[in-house]
Amino acid sequence: MSKVTVYVGLDYHKDSIQVCIMNSTGQVLANRRCHNQVEALVKLVATFSDDVQAAVESCSGAAALADELVARHGWSISLAHPGYVARMKQTPDKTDWTDARVIADLVRIGYLPKVWLAPEQVRDLRRVVRFRQDLVRQQTATKLKIMALLREHRVVIEGTRWTKKWLEAVTNLAELPGGTRYILKRHLQGLTRLSDEIAKVEAQLRKMTANDELVAKLMQQRGIGAVTAWTIRAEIGRFDRFHTGKQLSRFCGLSPRNASSGNRQADAGLIKAGNPGLRTTLIEAAHRLTRYDVRWATFKAKQRAAGKPGSVIAAAVANRWVRWLFHQMQPAAWEGAA
Repeated sequence: MSKVTVYVGLDYHKDSIQVCIMNSTGQVLANRRCHNQVEALVKLVATFSDDVQAAVESCSGAAALADELVARHGWSISLAHPGYVARMKQTPDKTDWTDARVIADLVRIGYLPKVWLAPEQVRDLRRVVRFRQDLVRQQTATKLKIMALLREHRVVIEGTRWTKKWLEAVTNLAELPGGTRYILKRHLQGLTRLSDEIAKVEAQLRKMTANDELVAKLMQQRGIGAVTAWTIRAEIGRFDRFHTGKQLSRFCGLSPRNASSGNRQADAGLIKAGNPGLRTTLIEAAHRLTRYDVRWATFKAKQRAAGKPGSVIAAAVANRWVRWLFHQMQPAAWEGAA
């Protein structure tokens, strides 16, 4: 078997994979489609070499494929950032043939924009955390529908919303039309179901992270509860994969985007990067910090005095706090954390 290194670009699809195999000079040795089966893929590449440097665009199923190729066949494979790969193409046309060739060429010259290949343990935790986030979004949407019905009928119920007493008052509203009462009843039943489901998911998350050292360390930090710790663990994974706190903050989508040109220097809001659920969770943590931590409360007061709106202040606190957290989580990444 040849020991000459080949560079392989994989364009992943549900039923098939477009495979481009390239040598060190950039010559395309093969660019063909094969079944989405590891054995078929390995057999095709093995006809050229068993020394493989490969990459596949990050998408649903790609991480599992990469894990199997590394564990069972010893491949060196990376996940590629789809957005950056698309910008590097030299043609507006999109075909599987060119996509696979571009990825292979980027691997060959060392310009591949990589995405972290999280371990299966972290990916599994990430699925459950995102499942909980989806349930919370459904819960919020249901509450908004209930409030919209009450507002439509000009119903005002005294007391703190969503407490047991408040919900009982909504349930017992007799002056509403029959159809509206029916809808309210269904929404309230859905709200109860969602609350129970969220509680079950949180119990599962506690079980999954019971022995996780990184989650335990995160929960020792002021302003971080279980939900925040689970989200950080699932989406960030480990802190030693970042070189600086600034790099971590940009990954979380908390850094302002520079929009300068010539003599004009300006910011254009937060960068459009990172997982939206992670950014939301960190900004919520920032709001808590400005209430309970003297340092951040003082910072908020100064920004308020300068005329900054609350949303901008919360983002600024989250940005600075995440950079601080990066250093608190050192030395790198906790031996024992995946």
